[in-house]
Amino acid sequence: MKTLSLQAMIEAAIFAAFAMVLDMLPSVKVTSGISLSFAMLPVFVIAFRWGLKAGLASGFVWSLLQLITGDARDILNPVQGILEYPVAFSFTAFAGLLTPLIRSSYEKGSRTKMSFWICMAVLLGSAARYFWHFIAGIVFWGSYAPPGQSAFMYSLILNGGTMIGNAVLCAVLSVILFSVAPQLLTKYQHHNRKAA
Repeated sequence: MKTLSLQAMIEAAIFAAFAMVLDMLPSVKVTSGISLSFAMLPVFVIAFRWGLKAGLASGFVWSLLQLITGDARDILNPVQGILEYPVAFSFTAFAGLLTPLIRSSYEKGSRTKMSFWICMAVLLGSAARYFWHFIAGIVFWGSYAPPGQSAFMYSLILNGGTMIGNAVLCAVLSVILFSVAPQLLTKYQHHNRKAA
């Protein structure tokens, strides 16, 4: 398996910091438990640009920044904290699994297919991340469920609603971004030239 290039690692770290900045912006409150944010967008950009490994690195660094700066909220214990931050945030990069289909559609000049695969990739990455929040919701937050509601349904409604809202928001923004600047899909490689 190829190691990440220095350029990919630098971009992954920069975009993780960008995700952190976006996460600090006020989110749109839909209900008391569901809020919308497009902070995952930079991780998707890295995943589409460099693939799964760079996306995993970017998501992981983003989670560490959350923990270091104290922006990570509601940590009940180390297991839950690891599950909902390093694990969940890293899994956002699963969007990168569809990068070959996105690039292929772009290279063939099919913007419609490219947009479709971007939407599918964002949905995949969002679902992969929120799966872990869903599991943590059942195991660690189930006791907060309203009377008569199971921990499963409580976590499904909160995490499912947040996942769908954030996925739609990030998918729309990703399609716009890559339609306006498709060159973001290509990796700029600096090659040393010999002096003439």
